[in-house]
Amino acid sequence: MVSEHDLPDGLTGWVGDVAGGHITRLERHVARREAWVVDVTRPDGSVVEGFLRLERQPLADDPWSLAKETRIIAALATTTVPVPAVLGRSESLSATLFERVAGRADLPSVEPAQQRAVMEDFIGIVAELHRLDVDGLGLDGLPRPTTSAECALGEVDLLLEHHREFLAGYRDPLLTFGLAWLRRNVPVGVARISLVQGDTGPVNFMFDGDHVTAVIDWELGHLGDPMEDLGNICVREFWNPSGGLAGLFRRYEGLSGIPYDPAAARYYRVQQNIRGMIGIHGVTVNAHPRESVAWYLAYRYVGDRATCEALAEAMDVHVERPEVPDDSAGDADVLADAARWAIQHDVAPAVAVPFARSRLDDVDILVHCIDRRRRHGKAIADLELDDLTSLLGKRPPSLPEGLIQLDAAIRERIRDRRLHDDDVVRYLLRRAWRDEWLWAPAVALYPGRRWAPIDD
Repeated sequence: MVSEHDLPDGLTGWVGDVAGGHITRLERHVARREAWVVDVTRPDGSVVEGFLRLERQPLADDPWSLAKETRIIAALATTTVPVPAVLGRSESLSATLFERVAGRADLPSVEPAQQRAVMEDFIGIVAELHRLDVDGLGLDGLPRPTTSAECALGEVDLLLEHHREFLAGYRDPLLTFGLAWLRRNVPVGVARISLVQGDTGPVNFMFDGDHVTAVIDWELGHLGDPMEDLGNICVREFWNPSGGLAGLFRRYEGLSGIPYDPAAARYYRVQQNIRGMIGIHGVTVNAHPRESVAWYLAYRYVGDRATCEALAEAMDVHVERPEVPDDSAGDADVLADAARWAIQHDVAPAVAVPFARSRLDDVDILVHCIDRRRRHGKAIADLELDDLTSLLGKRPPSLPEGLIQLDAAIRERIRDRRLHDDDVVRYLLRRAWRDEWLWAPAVALYPGRRWAPIDD
């Protein structure tokens, strides 16, 4: 079926021309970045199954553009790394039509034995990717790092530049501390420079049976330290539990011949999280109506906690869980209850379009979050202020002011070492646990997420 759409003028005609027929299916895909499922029927009755990606407002010199992603995928099509075919690219429309690859991406939903088989196949593909001769790929435009610091911080610095305006007026102690920690703890050496996917792991590949059919989503692809992708796998397995990581990185080492460095993998686990949280904080603070804000709230508060836990593990710091308010405390709000009842019972059953249903679910979660913040926000703030008083030596006048004071103290600590890292991480993780509890309706989109142990 061809659903209603607001695609830019000329785009559907271009898709038909590229595929050699007329569009018989066009449906918005539920995803973080805009995409559409497209079928094009040719005059002979055959059907081209496509996956349309576009950028509504492409940025000049965007280091993570769809154009760059398309170039990487096209280059990899000549290698043993399985990727979707590029059916067409339009620079004027800022769109790429990819092959819709056979298989599925929902690895967390299959049986453990299949998860393990797929992950073993996938880690072999990662090993092949990292062994490729980067000089033979025709990707001369990609920056090539020459030191471990450039590998570790290159993408971080690109993100900081990309979000410069947002960060100029935004202060968050976790981001401030995390970025400083990354600069102080760069891995000592790099075994080789490889093409890395930059966001690799479960759900960013398709599989069929026990085998991977295509590795997808290359917007963050770049040249760097292979250990970065192992850290990325940790992060994606956290969000998409797929049977754990036991033995996989040692298997990678055997298949690739590239030495596995557990400390570097843990470093890049933190690095990937910090990189991700910069943009996620930006969306939750300055959300555009087109964004799925409920999902970004889940990413924010689960991701903050995951980042703090990864930091604490890398630093070998133990943290005790903090007190939280009584979940039943606070007065019920008849208006919030009425709104959620109408959404769940009157509207949701009548909505059949998957994208619209997803947006409706978002609204229900947002109403629930607003009500929960009204009920418990002050109690959480009081507990936070108690912790900040112990850390700063003086009770801040409010929680927002306290966080600004802590951020400033962390910046001063970077210069004169007055504030101890261990104490900061303990507070940040306690704060993250409390925030995760407060924003539970959104967090429920990713329930029970825990770091899988990795090989030492």
